[in-house]
Amino acid sequence: MRNVGTTLIKRNVKIFFKDKGTFFTALITPMILLVLYATFLNNVYRDSFLQVFQAVTPNAQVEKELLNGLVGGLLLSSLLSVSTVTVSFCANLCIVQDKVTGARNDLDVSPIKPRSIALGYYLATAINGLIIGFAATALGLIYLAITGWYLSFVDVLALFGDVMIMVAFGTALSSLVCYPLTTQGQLSAVGTVVSAGYGFVCGAYMPISSFSSGIRNVMSFFPGTYGTSLLRNHALRGALDEVAAQGFPAEVVEGLKNMSDTNFYFFESKVAVWQMYLVLLGATLLLVGGYLLLYALKGKKRKEKGKTRCRKN
Repeated sequence: MRNVGTTLIKRNVKIFFKDKGTFFTALITPMILLVLYATFLNNVYRDSFLQVFQAVTPNAQVEKELLNGLVGGLLLSSLLSVSTVTVSFCANLCIVQDKVTGARNDLDVSPIKPRSIALGYYLATAINGLIIGFAATALGLIYLAITGWYLSFVDVLALFGDVMIMVAFGTALSSLVCYPLTTQGQLSAVGTVVSAGYGFVCGAYMPISSFSSGIRNVMSFFPGTYGTSLLRNHALRGALDEVAAQGFPAEVVEGLKNMSDTNFYFFESKVAVWQMYLVLLGATLLLVGGYLLLYALKGKKRKEKGKTRCRKN
């Protein structure tokens, strides 16, 4: 059975890379997002950071490289928090394509367990998402190296670890959402809606701190916001440490953390980094469990139909 699962994963990965249009679209998407963020959000983020500095120290002189490091870290975390989830919907094409071509019917009537089929789709999508996610991370790190680099080796490793968790979450979410879809048009429509709306829901386009308290409280129930905060913690930690090292008051550092969602709050309670990991991992396990349950229930119905046919015959 283990060999069967491995074969399914390899087959689904090959299908994704065989479709050059889908693969290059998924690969180019992070690049397009980085250009859009750097073009349209750069000045917005820059002004927000300067306002925090000037609110405490009106005559503060902030080095251009340090400011670029802060803005770049915010841009990188926004890019990764969105692309790791939206790309998972592109990478999950196989689950719908098999229904369109009829290959799914062949899998359903085979002796392969529904759990193996489900895991074959999930793990293949996760592998595809990781490839794109790591490529997006490398692209973002190159951008930071050009504009303002304050990351340590541990920060870089933490970012890649965050990407792995976010891809697992995005794959679980896309697998559950894509399960009932039967056409590529439906998948495209869902992917468009997710691409357009997820960035707002997870606080990637605009920091959650910029919204009203009511909206912030509602958004604190979404697991994706915790993933965004994790990425911000590791992408901005080096630059924030440099702010403190240059002698700026602690109020400035704390204000920058609050503004950038490095400090994340569930209502009025500050959420620790380890708690963010727990929320994100718990949500991922819950989504994967629901996804596997759907396949198990379908397999059970298939067996009952088979027994009914045998009795009639």
